[in-house]
Amino acid sequence: MAEGNKTEKATPKKRRDQRKKGNVFLSNDAVAVMTLLAGYMALRITMNSAVEHLSSFFRLCMQTAQILPASSFTGQLPELLKEGTYALFMAIGPTMLVIVAAAIGATFLQTRMLVSGESIQPKFSRINPLEGFKKLFSLRSVVEAGKGIIKITILLVIIYHFISGCLSAFVNYMNTDITAVCGDILSRLSSMILQIIIAFIAVAGADFYYQWWDYERQMRMTKQEVKEEYKQTEGDPLIKSKIREAQRKISQSRMMQQVPQADVVIRNPTHVAVALRYKPEQDSAPVVLAKGLDELALRIVKVAEENHIPTVENVPLARSIYASAELNRQIPPELYGAVADVLVYIYRMNNRDLSKELNKKD
Repeated sequence: MAEGNKTEKATPKKRRDQRKKGNVFLSNDAVAVMTLLAGYMALRITMNSAVEHLSSFFRLCMQTAQILPASSFTGQLPELLKEGTYALFMAIGPTMLVIVAAAIGATFLQTRMLVSGESIQPKFSRINPLEGFKKLFSLRSVVEAGKGIIKITILLVIIYHFISGCLSAFVNYMNTDITAVCGDILSRLSSMILQIIIAFIAVAGADFYYQWWDYERQMRMTKQEVKEEYKQTEGDPLIKSKIREAQRKISQSRMMQQVPQADVVIRNPTHVAVALRYKPEQDSAPVVLAKGLDELALRIVKVAEENHIPTVENVPLARSIYASAELNRQIPPELYGAVADVLVYIYRMNNRDLSKELNKKD
């Protein structure tokens, strides 16, 4: 049921965390094939040199045995051992170095140069019999057992054909020079190794695909795990929404406090309201002090009326200012003409009111 619920792909954070723990995609069969191929190529290249060093050592042994008496031969054993070690190293040393380099390179190529000490730390789960019993009947165990059977079958078939070919040619070997016999056997042996490599490349390709599929399957997450990870990295969405709501209320409160400083409120009767300030001594263009839609627009109009700020109904202009102008910023230049007409109208109304009051006082 747990595996069935893991329907989401692994997030980048989970991949990074698992990589730190040493849990990365790796196909051991691919490493083995690369190692085998590199060793085969190195052996083909260094074959003549290896034969020469080993032949020199054997000739030295034979010469020493012929020249020295049996009683003093044992005294030459340390020197012969030293020469034998050197000959063996020169014969197989380069090939072994190539094999080690190929194994390291193939591993680092898949793990992208990962070096993690956590994966080699002792864990109780590795020696827990219950965990081992579960792994024994897991899908991975079945696949590994199937791969083992396939590899053994391939090896047996290829080796059988190799031995059959040698046995069929054994009669001809009786009347053939020993050098030619060795050359033919080495040629057959080289062909056998190449066949094994080609067969194992096919097995490694299938294993590479399976290991990638299994790794991605194990890395999958449940929807709940994705939500929990998002909460850890980005914060709880509910708390973030509450914070945004509080910030919005604070912003609206500050905006409403600026409405009494406006010179005019341009409105669409009930849906849009924009409060503008224009002080020629400090503003090069009208400034938006407040703007809002629906309920907020009605609040702006109400505050304006309470503070005797004139309001003008102009539907297209109110919508244009709301859509194109930012709060506490000057209006766009393309709206200068329309807003100027509104301000001129307001100034004329104020002058007319003022003249009426002066006439009453007289």
